[in-house]
Amino acid sequence: MDTWHHRGAQCLLQYFLLFSCRHPRLMSSCLPLWKEAQMMHHPKTSEFNKPYGWQLHAPPRRKLLQSPGMLLYSPLSVSYNGKTCILFRARKLAIRYRNHSLVDLTERTFSPDAPVDTKGSFCSKDKAILNLRFGDVEDLRGLSIRLQMSNTFYESAGQNWFTLDNVYIHYNWTYEAMFNATDVYAPSTNSYHCQHVSSLQKYDTLLVPSANTDHAASWHITFTDFQIQAFNVQSSKFAAASDCATFFTPAILMGLITSLILLLVLAYALHMVVHLKHIDRYEEHKTTVYFPRSTEAESTEKNNL
Repeated sequence: MDTWHHRGAQCLLQYFLLFSCRHPRLMSSCLPLWKEAQMMHHPKTSEFNKPYGWQLHAPPRRKLLQSPGMLLYSPLSVSYNGKTCILFRARKLAIRYRNHSLVDLTERTFSPDAPVDTKGSFCSKDKAILNLRFGDVEDLRGLSIRLQMSNTFYESAGQNWFTLDNVYIHYNWTYEAMFNATDVYAPSTNSYHCQHVSSLQKYDTLLVPSANTDHAASWHITFTDFQIQAFNVQSSKFAAASDCATFFTPAILMGLITSLILLLVLAYALHMVVHLKHIDRYEEHKTTVYFPRSTEAESTEKNNL
């Protein structure tokens, strides 16, 4: 009986810790207790009873919040004249040409085993070019992607802002597709981050095909979890990010307008209620006005009687 009570208490403790550990603030403090309770509940499978060297053959454990198939690579660092001047990172980089299959360039870009060729990249005080040369990829020959940025001082803002002016796709050695990206900008002391920088309409089309060429309309390019810094790079880490998400999105704007209308209606209703109460109080305190009658009028009434 004592054994059953002991196991029941262990189960209750284990499930309590399981739900408690879901809270981010309690996770660091309760995880050791959770592991201890798990070992108490399953002593035969604890690490102390496993053979020596079992960790060497055990499959790697996935870390918390790490989803399978989504590897987060380190930022791509580009140096010019011996100094790091461009940092670039994306969780996924994919392109599609017409009705062909989607080409995922993420691993070719960020994998430390086979880093992409960045020859042709350039950095200066007011210009920066990130050139990614992939070579032959599937049916595409001589594929490369070039990001062209500029750094400009604006008197109204009182500081420098950098802009991603254009994105170029070179393929088959001679053809070029150009996209305008003037909506991608941030203070030059910051990095720029956006969940999607894409030519697709469902991602707000931050990359607009140029009207000067017909080749861009045949291409789709999408950077997922995009972050870049091309000026004032101080180390191998990004500066504080300026996010593309604006506060006044269409949904938020409609919500604010609806709330404003409701507030106006409520204010008008309260005004009418207060006004009605004021009228009632005026009627209650209103006194009868007495006009004194003259002696002639009283004598006339007596004669009539």
